[in-house]
This record gives sequence, structure tokens and C-alpha cells, in this order.
Amino acid sequence: MTTDTRGAAPMSEQTVRLTVAQATIRFLANQYSERDGLRQRLIPVSLGIFGHGNVAGLGQALLQADIDHESTDEPGSMPYILSRNEQGAVHTAVGFARARNRTQTYAVTTSIGPGATNMVTGAALATINRIPVLLLPADGFANRAATPLLQELERTDAGDVSVNDAFRPVSRYFDRVQRPEQLPAALLGAMRVLTDVAETGAVTVCFPQDVQAEAYDWPAALFAPRVWRLARPQAEPALLDRAAELIKNAQRPLIVAGGGVHYSQAEDALRDFVDQTRIPVGLTQAGKGALLDDHPLCLGAVGSTGTTAANAIAREADLVIGIGTRYSDFTTASRSAFQHPDVRFVNVNVAGLDSIKESGLPLLADARDSLTGLASRLSGHRTEDGYRSKITELKAEWDKIVDDACHPAVRVDGGAPDGSAHLLSQNEVIGMVNEHSDPRDVVVCAAGSMPGDLHKLWRTRDVGGYHVEYGYSCMGYEIAGGLGVRLADPSRDVFVMVGDGSYLMLASELVTAIQEDVKLVVILVQNHGFASIGSLSESLGSQRFGTRYRHRGASGRLDGDFLPIDLAANAASLGAEVITAGTADEFVAAIKAAKRAERSVVIHVETDPFIDAPDSRSWWDVPVSEVSTLESTQQAYKSYRDHKSDQRIYLDSVD
Repeated sequence: MTTDTRGAAPMSEQTVRLTVAQATIRFLANQYSERDGLRQRLIPVSLGIFGHGNVAGLGQALLQADIDHESTDEPGSMPYILSRNEQGAVHTAVGFARARNRTQTYAVTTSIGPGATNMVTGAALATINRIPVLLLPADGFANRAATPLLQELERTDAGDVSVNDAFRPVSRYFDRVQRPEQLPAALLGAMRVLTDVAETGAVTVCFPQDVQAEAYDWPAALFAPRVWRLARPQAEPALLDRAAELIKNAQRPLIVAGGGVHYSQAEDALRDFVDQTRIPVGLTQAGKGALLDDHPLCLGAVGSTGTTAANAIAREADLVIGIGTRYSDFTTASRSAFQHPDVRFVNVNVAGLDSIKESGLPLLADARDSLTGLASRLSGHRTEDGYRSKITELKAEWDKIVDDACHPAVRVDGGAPDGSAHLLSQNEVIGMVNEHSDPRDVVVCAAGSMPGDLHKLWRTRDVGGYHVEYGYSCMGYEIAGGLGVRLADPSRDVFVMVGDGSYLMLASELVTAIQEDVKLVVILVQNHGFASIGSLSESLGSQRFGTRYRHRGASGRLDGDFLPIDLAANAASLGAEVITAGTADEFVAAIKAAKRAERSVVIHVETDPFIDAPDSRSWWDVPVSEVSTLESTQQAYKSYRDHKSDQRIYLDSVD
């Protein structure tokens, strides 16, 4: 990453008198990112909610920038979007930044107190997923003249700690501007991390209320346009040589493609490499779409929520080539996926932390350029015909499993709360959305049972068409994140898949979408509880305890009648057009109507929570109680011990 400030005047020539908040907004409006010759605003929009901590500082600065930009020659507008929930605002910024392959992001401003701490969950999500987002929470008074303040955290052991210090462990960069003189260093440090392809995440800069409004004579050079170039780190030639040697010597290699393929915009390079070498590809949640599902060597999802095809190949792979993956427990099936006794790993990643995982050969480098470099070293090399035949056979078997799950010949009678039968399954809902949406449309999801089902069942037909947040798997991300995805590319319809549990966590950004005239198609799946955790609970011997939306029954547990929740009415009350579908024909008609619509549409559908997606023949390490009086738990523990025996720690070096 490098920067330039062409045309900047010497600092001694000119100063500009602005408040700290005004200077911050003008600075942000003049920051640009550049990769492969494409230059664009790094932070084109701000979001947030005003309170007493930021309304007179950053709020006034945003208003002034907007008015001055329209009425004078003053540079640097910063459009502002009013959000409904601070956490939701961060999710929107994350959805936008990820959809833009981390080349742009949004800033989010909030007041001190609950407004600020509401953002902590969003900050954790951004940092875990390595997505850049700029957080600008207000803070207490730097001069402490009015202490204790409304919403101030008073501690007996420290006078300089505020609730905003909760951001420290979940931010990639944290600073607090206590004096105007500190602002340039804080802002430059923030931009450095936002544009660091390896170490990015949430960037938090706190602004005390009094400092925001304080005026200062700033050097004009601070506001000169500044370009931050997104680096493409190059691999060491000797390591590329060693990686190529390992690939040539492998009999059953497998590529695991992660989100880094998208962020590097390496999809074409990956496809060319696969066409040349005939090495099959398994996809992580973040990597879905790195190779499209109709490619003959795309095995689909790999790991705990993977396909039987990808997991069968993974189990016997003697070389795993990880490209832009952080090897999460779902990807590795809690380190039980790769069972070849001599399996080795080659890791292409810009992050040093990820490059050494599983004791792999660390290619600390850009995915696109590394694939090109490996391809040139593997000219004429490809996997054997017998291996490719097996891949074709396994892929065909899985495709049939998906077709049968999404289009069952015989519908299983469901158990709807009103006693009606023939509820659709979630598999069918996913299949119909996949089939009747356009190839370039984007599916968005984050938590519950649907991310795993989508990972297995969704057939991605276009790069960027799959957007599931699974690093933090945060309930409530879906609608807010979908808003960011649509803002990133208004030419694509966005289908937000959300269950009732996640919808109830954070539906309010639907109002923001309507406010901004941003169309979303929300598939609201009502299954009267936490279906994912209910199924997991049952598999662990805990009998779905505490996971259904029911009244408290005679037993004292939540096993009475279903709660009279009307989520369709709720969505309508927020201003969305709502369509209720009960049958497959009605659901398909609803999708077609939503595609024609000009504004946000919510399709409400009840599904049977007891019809699971096809088994991935894989595992996820969730410990089971070692001792119990419940027979269900005892049996689950025996199964857990059996699976645990397959777990491995990979320590054999490839060097």
C-alpha cells in the first residue's frame, strides 16, 4: 500500500480554520483507493444515528459539508444515510465493503453510550471477517468539566476509561482524539488499516464531544486528495517453485477456495488454473462463487456444511491448496475433513496468520498473481484421468441429491401450528429462489439453519451472486447487510434469506431501505423458533430444549401452544409490500412479482423445521456433556467420541 498527495500545497502556505469534526469529514471526502488503475472514493457515504454526543459535532459537519458542496466551491461532500439501529448501520457498511471487494467502505457515526456500544457487535463481525469499516463513535468530554456525564462509565480504578474502550479488542485499529493536534495522525492511521489487504477490519476513532466542536487552524495539505493503493504482495519465487513441485508430485490434490479469491478478484485466474491443471475445487462460505457451480471441477461447498462430493475428495486428498481461506472449523470439519495420512498443505494468503495454518507452505502473496505464477510453472501438468472421472461421478451424485431435496417427488406432510399439512421445506424454498431469480441476483444470509443449507444447495451462477456472512454468523445481519450489498451494485436484485429468529433480532433496517428507495426482496421464513439450534440441540441429546417459540406449558417449560406471531403484519407495518405464500405455486408467483416490483418486497412463508437439508457426511466439533442422566445425551456423547477420533492436528512441515 502506498499513498500520494499530488498537488498538495506546502503546509506553511495555507491553513483552514475548521472544527475537528468538520476537518474529519473534509479529510474523509478526499481519500481514494486504487487497484489495477481503478481509482474511487474510499469512503463515499456515511451512516449513523445522531445523539447528544455527535449531533453538534459530526452531525453539524456532515450538514455543513452537504450545503457547502452544493452552494459553493468547497470540496468534499459526504452523503449521509439515517439508520435505525447502530449495529445495523455497521452491518450495512460491511455488506457494502464486501460487495465492493474491500476497495471501498462506509463510515458510521454514533453518539456516546448505547449508540456507541450497539456498534461493538458490528465491529467484531467486521474484524473477524477481515472487512474494512470506519467507526466514529462520540466519547465523553476530554476536559472533564461536566463530569459525570449522562451515559458516562465511572470507574473507581481509572479515570480515562469509557464504554468505547470495549471497541479495543474487536477493532483492528483504535484511537481517541483528545486534542485537535492528534487528528492527522489518527486519521492517517485509520486509512492505513482500512486499505491494508492483510490486516484490515473495524477501525474505531473516538471523538470526545467537546473536541468535536473545537476549532483549529489546519494545514491545507491535510485535505488534499490522497490515494491509497491496495497492494498485491508477490510470492517469493523459491516458494512458488516449491509449491509447483508439491502439486506435480500430488496424486489427489484439492483446492480450497476462500474469500481471498474474491477480494483479489482472482476468479478468472482460478478458473484458468483449474482448466489447465484439472485440480478440483471445494468452496468455503466466503469463497462460494470463486468457481461457478456449473464448472465440471467445482465440487461445491467443503467442510461441515459441504457437499458429499467435496468432502469425499477432501478425505482422500494428499495435497490441499488453500487460496484465500482462513481454515475455519466449518471449512476443515473441525480438522477432521482431511484424512490422508501424508496430507500436505500449500497456503496462498496475504495474511501471515493464515499462511502458516495446518503447517502449510506459506505463500504470503496475492491470490491472482500467485495463481498466474503457479500456472506458468505447471505448464503441461494435469491430474490423472481416473481422478477426474471420480470427480465427475461424485459431482453427478450430489447434483441428484440437491435436485431431490429441492424438488421432492412426494411432499412430506408438515406440522403447521394451525394443523394444516404440506408445509414447504426450507430446501424447496432455497431451490425455488435459486431457480427463479436471475443469475446475477445476489443471495444474502448470515445465521440460523439457512447458511449451511445455502452452502450445500445454492448453485452460484455469477461471481458475486452469493453473500453469506459466516465468520461471525451474526443474527440480524441479513437485512442490514443486504442493504449494503444493493447499495454497492444497484443493477443486481438482492434476495435476503432470513429466518424468524434472525428477523426478530434486527428487522429495522428494512425501514432504511424504504427510506433510501433501495429495493430488497426479503424471503422471511417462519418456522416458529430457532431451527438451526433446535436441530443441533437434538443431535447433542438436548431434545430441542428452549428453541421453539411457544407459550410456557403445564410442565413449566416452553412446550405449550405456538406463540401468535404475525411477522407478515410486522413487515407490512414497516412499509414493505408483503406477499404470503403457502404452496410452491404461490411461492414461485411471489418471486416473479417481487422481481417486477419497484420497491422492497417481503415474501412470508412457513416451512417445516423438521425436514433437514441433505447430510454432508461431515462433522462439527460441539462438545457433548460427558455425563448425564438423559439417555439422549448419553447416546449423543458416544457419537461425539467416535467423531472426535477423526480429529487431527497437522504439524508436518512441507519444507
